[in-house]
Amino acid sequence: MNSAPVLVGYTAVVGFVAPPLMLRAGWPHRAPALAVAVWHALAVSFSIGVALSAYNLAMPTEHLHAGLVGLLHSCGLDMGSGPPDPDTAGRLAVGVPAAIAIALVASFVFHVTRARRARAEHRETLDLVGRRSARLSATVLPYDIPAAYCLPGRHPRIVISDAAVRELTPDQLGAVLEHEQAHIAGRHHLALAATEAFHSVFRWLPLARHAREQTALLLEMVADDRALRSHSHEVLATVMYEMAAARAPKGTLAAGGHTVLIRLTRVLAPREAPHPALRGSMAAAAVAVPLLPLLLTCPPGLG
Repeated sequence: MNSAPVLVGYTAVVGFVAPPLMLRAGWPHRAPALAVAVWHALAVSFSIGVALSAYNLAMPTEHLHAGLVGLLHSCGLDMGSGPPDPDTAGRLAVGVPAAIAIALVASFVFHVTRARRARAEHRETLDLVGRRSARLSATVLPYDIPAAYCLPGRHPRIVISDAAVRELTPDQLGAVLEHEQAHIAGRHHLALAATEAFHSVFRWLPLARHAREQTALLLEMVADDRALRSHSHEVLATVMYEMAAARAPKGTLAAGGHTVLIRLTRVLAPREAPHPALRGSMAAAAVAVPLLPLLLTCPPGLG
């Protein structure tokens, strides 16, 4: 039995139906780290589903119309008079999934390398115009707007403007530094590069667009929650307000930016942790969803 129709249907659901459901759900903002894992799981599941769909469509079956090569043959598009060539089917079955995998890996490497190069160039600028503060464990940059961001990677660095040092209280500065340290410790730049790579390959897909946007927002919320472990909601909200207009260089992660209003509303609203059952079910979904295309291809009990 050819699994292609089931796989195509499943992949369509993941790519087009799941994103609006995730966007309407209330739990992702209450458990942002778990929500990031679910968005990535959906992206992985879609990629596997597309690859397996291509494989199953390309493989000839005893029913001519069930395979992609058979479909081309029946439409007169294979430029031959005989039945579908098994060698052509085999090449398509291997080549299309391989091309998808190579495109995703190459895109990820490209985005990681490009961001690393941008950070390296920015570090050189910081060495010229910034000054190292041992007290803050950060580089202080001359800038007349309160701002803070981090350069993640193998040589991480937190950067804060001298306006922020002058205008923020020690507690507020501590919240800023905790926020940026969370980005570095969590290697959030790699999660962002993964969604950028997925979006580059499947640019037309709602899942790719929303996964990229939501991952960036949710990772800021993860860093906010890290700062809230040792600082009050009012302190963090004040810092976010003060840094709302700040802009960060390419390849960095900043405490301010265009997501501040959403995050500010979240920080000031009454907090309610997600129910343990919901958290457990979403964690299980993050693990299981990437495996579903494989189960659909090889359902138990079928030989």
